Amino acid sequence: MSGFVSFVSSGPGDPELLTVKAVKRLEQADVVLFDDLSSGPILSLAREGADLIGVGKRAGRPSPKQDHVSRVLVEYAQADMHVVRLKSGDSGMFGRLEEELTALRAAGIPFEIIPGVTSASAAAATAGIPLTRRLTARRVQFITGADVSGDLPPDVNMAALADPLATTVVYMGKRTFAGLAAQLIAHGLPADTPAMLAEAVSTPAERLERFTIATLAAHLGELSTSTPALIFYGPLAGPYS
Repeated sequence: MSGFVSFVSSGPGDPELLTVKAVKRLEQADVVLFDDLSSGPILSLAREGADLIGVGKRAGRPSPKQDHVSRVLVEYAQADMHVVRLKSGDSGMFGRLEEELTALRAAGIPFEIIPGVTSASAAAATAGIPLTRRLTARRVQFITGADVSGDLPPDVNMAALADPLATTVVYMGKRTFAGLAAQLIAHGLPADTPAMLAEAVSTPAERLERFTIATLAAHLGELSTSTPALIFYGPLAGPYS
């Protein structure tokens, strides 16, 4: 069997943020299985004639189940094809990479993982801020705001999340942030802690807005959009000074 799978991290959406290796793999692929957030102009880099198959999962929308995606991935590789599994951001960051690796290992299919720019780094760059600062932001933590049910995970380490000397980035947290903010404040994080909402990072629809954790919770409580977004909070999330 000569099939091979390249897990290609597409970054947050801007094709210019792809790595050179990622572009090369797209140019070599027989088939590309892509996430919703990896579609659009990035797919134009795929080899002419390659099969392009959408397997993305979006909250609140009908989408393929993970076991189906893993099965299709294995089937194409077993047909001796070079498969690119195109994942948004960095494939190892809240991208359910491990399930697909497990399926490939069980089938004896070789693979490689090509890292990419995660949306947190891209959003910070657009906002003109670092993710760390000596003395006042010595730690960065990336968390998910939704478990498999779509709710705030019940077992998060709230003491760590309420650390005022950390930069915290919440992925997939728009719907649950009001509840998270209430718990953060109850655990001692000041309600006026700076916060930033970063939507559609690195795309033409990109939007960055500054809040406090309290005002952002109120804002998101009145908002109902499916635009992908990140939430930053901590000493560096406010207007830079």
